[in-house]
Amino acid sequence: MKLRRGPLRAALGLALLPLFLGPASAVEPISLGLAIAGAAASALTGFISYPRLYCYFRECCLPQRSLRPALQDNLDKKLFGQHLVNKVVVKAVKGFLNNSNAKKPLALSLHGWTGTGKNFVSKIIAESIYKRGLQSKYVHQFVATLHFPHAQSINLYKDQLQSWIRGNVSICPRSLFIFDEMDKMHAGLIDSIKPFLDYYELLDGVSYRKAIFIFLSNAGAEKITEVALDFWRNGKTRENIQLADVENALSVSVFNNKNSGFWHSPLIDKNLIDYFVPFLPLEYKHVKMCVRVEIESRGYVVDEEILTRIADEMTYFPREERIYSDKGCKTVDSKLDYYYDF
Repeated sequence: MKLRRGPLRAALGLALLPLFLGPASAVEPISLGLAIAGAAASALTGFISYPRLYCYFRECCLPQRSLRPALQDNLDKKLFGQHLVNKVVVKAVKGFLNNSNAKKPLALSLHGWTGTGKNFVSKIIAESIYKRGLQSKYVHQFVATLHFPHAQSINLYKDQLQSWIRGNVSICPRSLFIFDEMDKMHAGLIDSIKPFLDYYELLDGVSYRKAIFIFLSNAGAEKITEVALDFWRNGKTRENIQLADVENALSVSVFNNKNSGFWHSPLIDKNLIDYFVPFLPLEYKHVKMCVRVEIESRGYVVDEEILTRIADEMTYFPREERIYSDKGCKTVDSKLDYYYDF
């Protein structure tokens, strides 16, 4: 019996489509009812494709060549005192997503003191690619002290990490991997992913060229502060600092830091990290900006007296100049809880 033309035939074709997509596809089977509804809509409009219809209801991995506006907007509105980060991250991520012929995955290494915005930036990068951000099933976070706590299990961790990356990139080429606390990572563990970051077209039949890797670390913060202080003492503003003033010294500092997961790492030696992104230490004025944004985000009117009091209570370094907050904006949230009856 021939199948009559129309929505039902299209629906059955759509229902069978996942069988031909293979295991590497992120598209999952959908119900016949939904398929029929989608086919009917397609027949009526002529432009609704199966992947688009499916992804309207469920998150899926589709080729993405443009950023969601969250990246630039959030960096402009909520990241303070980090002109280098703003410029480098936007250009790096946007350029990578727009490159249809990337030769390797994108690898960003974010460095700076606690509270300067590293986790925040990784969060909004995730949000700029996937609607669910860090909650997306295509975004994978690793915390050194949580996921790799035991030095004696380093070989097991290497095998598990390689398997996890291989499996998830097979499902979604545009996977995002975030490694936090790199300064607490066992030296050598991160080297196990070197093949995935290299210039290979395929590894065991899998391409990693669309994946993104982000590393977060306090390592190198001293070198970043040293550069910032030199500019300040020479009467130059922090906005005069260029990436070239910091990046090379930062990569050398991280490479030689025995407390860093990048200690003598071939990822650095073989130039597989695309950008070492320096987060400058935050000044008093930046702390006040953080306090203001946090108050406004909770829906309260800003009390300038409380705002100033919170900023004044933070500790600053060096001891003589008291220029930079030693915790950045990290404790702003808890201090607000003390002063405001939320």
